[in-house]
Amino acid sequence: MKKIINNPSHVVDEMLEGFAYANSDLIKRVPDTTVIVKKSLEKGKVGLVSGGGSGHEPSHAGFVGKGMLTAAVAGEVFTSPSPDQVLEGIRAADQGEGVLLIIKNYSGDVMNFEMAAELAETEDITVKQVIVDDDIAVEDSTHTNGRRGVAGTIIMHKLLGAAAEQGSSLTELKQLGDELVKQIKTIGVALTPATVPEVGKPGFTLDSDEMEYGVGIHGEPGYRRESLKSSRAIADELIAQLKKEYQWAQGESFGLLVNGLGATPLMEQYLFINDVREKLEQEGITIKFKKVGSLMTSLDMAGVSMTLVKIKDDKWLEYWSHPVEVVGW
Repeated sequence: MKKIINNPSHVVDEMLEGFAYANSDLIKRVPDTTVIVKKSLEKGKVGLVSGGGSGHEPSHAGFVGKGMLTAAVAGEVFTSPSPDQVLEGIRAADQGEGVLLIIKNYSGDVMNFEMAAELAETEDITVKQVIVDDDIAVEDSTHTNGRRGVAGTIIMHKLLGAAAEQGSSLTELKQLGDELVKQIKTIGVALTPATVPEVGKPGFTLDSDEMEYGVGIHGEPGYRRESLKSSRAIADELIAQLKKEYQWAQGESFGLLVNGLGATPLMEQYLFINDVREKLEQEGITIKFKKVGSLMTSLDMAGVSMTLVKIKDDKWLEYWSHPVEVVGW
């Protein structure tokens, strides 16, 4: 294992310290916690809190700031933050109008965020939640009841963040989030596994000429392993799976996110989205907004994921273009 670290047990704490120092113009770390909160809070606005295990950077702290999240809570690598840590995030994000939790669908995350919400209610902080389950690769997987929450969470941060800044109420944000969850779907492919620092070895193995469709962002199993294919062939496979889910018709409108999983150069991501564009044009699909970048990563995993969101309301386009001041966007 080759990594630029000190003690593997201190990776998350030292990473958060460095993140807060490097971006002190936008965010700050709540002392003695794993919470990153935006520097300037706006009273009278709903707070948005997300988070989860570390190792997915820039998620989630990279999306804290004006126009997106109010606070993010980090757990250990690939491990949910504790209820007490999440409670600190809720307290930090509360601006008097309640807090919405954006939770990826993993058993530990759901349990701990829900426990924190119950604790916050005893402190008279109104909390609602949205659970993101966008990964269509497998129905049930390691640490998951139902589908996993992956890169579609970033789209939730963007659209809900804009709506919150524009003054939507907690109830309105909950309704919007629940509708978005239905329309956001993701599928990915891994070329190499990730190595957790404290474990010191890859979480699974792939031969040098193999890839696996549908691997989760913690290395959970996918749905098929085969010989390495071209970018165009990978795009064809991922789009075929998404088409099966959406049952789309020509002329329908979507937003598109191509996400690098950590060790995939931008050159390859841009090449891949070009292949995606050509295939979607053949399908008669209109892309209304798009984004490319490594936004929901899996440490040093090589691969990409592709997320689509079906546009059900033109207001979503306005939310997408709403300006933000965050590190990761």
